[in-house]
Amino acid sequence: MPLPVFFAAPHRMMFLAGTVQALAAMAFWSVEVGGRYAGLWAVPAWPLLTLFPPSALHALLISCGVFPLFIFGFILTAGPRWQGAGELSQRDFLPAFFLLASGWLLVWVALLLPQLLVAGIALAVVGWIAVALTLTRIARHRATDREHIAFVALAAWLGAAGLGAFGAFAAGGAPLWARLGTSLAVWGFLLPVFLTVAHRMLPFFTSSAVPGYVVHRPAWALRTLLGLSLAHGALTFLEQTQWLWLVDLPAALVAWRLKWLWWSRAAMQNRMLAVLHLAFAWLGVAFALFALQSMVRGVLPGFLGQAPLHALTLGFFASMLLGMASRVTMGHSGRPVATDNAMWWAFCMMQVAAIMRVASEWPALPGAHPLMWLSSVLWLGAFALWAGRFAPAFWRPRADGKPG
Repeated sequence: MPLPVFFAAPHRMMFLAGTVQALAAMAFWSVEVGGRYAGLWAVPAWPLLTLFPPSALHALLISCGVFPLFIFGFILTAGPRWQGAGELSQRDFLPAFFLLASGWLLVWVALLLPQLLVAGIALAVVGWIAVALTLTRIARHRATDREHIAFVALAAWLGAAGLGAFGAFAAGGAPLWARLGTSLAVWGFLLPVFLTVAHRMLPFFTSSAVPGYVVHRPAWALRTLLGLSLAHGALTFLEQTQWLWLVDLPAALVAWRLKWLWWSRAAMQNRMLAVLHLAFAWLGVAFALFALQSMVRGVLPGFLGQAPLHALTLGFFASMLLGMASRVTMGHSGRPVATDNAMWWAFCMMQVAAIMRVASEWPALPGAHPLMWLSSVLWLGAFALWAGRFAPAFWRPRADGKPG
């Protein structure tokens, strides 16, 4: 691997680290689900899991260790361009990358040596704060539209607090610290960032490929969804889920309104755009499931289980990640931006994985745990297919000979 090329742009190293992390995290979880829940084999005796519950570790790895690396790679590359601030220098992202990579490496080693978990999370928190500081500086740059990058910068700080809460739990804190970490990571960081990026980029990408497409970016919709996301996170942390429908039903309506505004029949003929539009459709579905679950909680406690959360994380987050990361990788490697068969099949596999995971929570469905395991295998397969196609671009020079 030619290191000067690999370190030339933030998306290269962050995306590769995110790819490795995604494959490792889902392979680990597939083994856990297959053994611990589906009973397909003996559960590996990881020393860490006697102190840190498997579900909490899964939440930590996915919400703080997989998606953020892709987000940081994307926003540290695109954010300065949004603000007309020029490219970042290596000192703006290299220290953060090494801190994040070292921290997550220690977290994995902690499976065998649990005493390293707190140190690993602490390193990752410092790296995360370094990214948040850079984003805050970018957000202060004078530009016509500062709102999108400001929202992302604020979300980065909430995400750092969420990872810090996981660290407090790992250090022996009460379970509420893990609950706070999950709420901040998902509802304070991941959803606000995915919403903000989709609000800015999805209409732009569509207009660049569909002649005559009218760009709609209603600021009220983004602000409303961000506020409702934070409210959902607060209610979840406070365990007041009976009131979530008051938040999630309006959020579903706003998400569907955006979907209607952004929809284009012509865009669906372009597979790259189809991926982004279909991924966004999951957001309204997820909020509707959350609202339904909350409304029937009194008569059907536990109804739908983790289905709404996985409609959000697998359906919306993971699907949108595939589309956005593919576009950035192709565009910044000097190659044509188009969806080839590998990327398309990876996306289709991810849709099946999301549907299976949501369906596995249906009360009357037999064999739920094997279905959960099959979903994790499909997720892993989809990402492996995507990685095989796109990962080499992270260490190869641009095809057009340009720097970066």
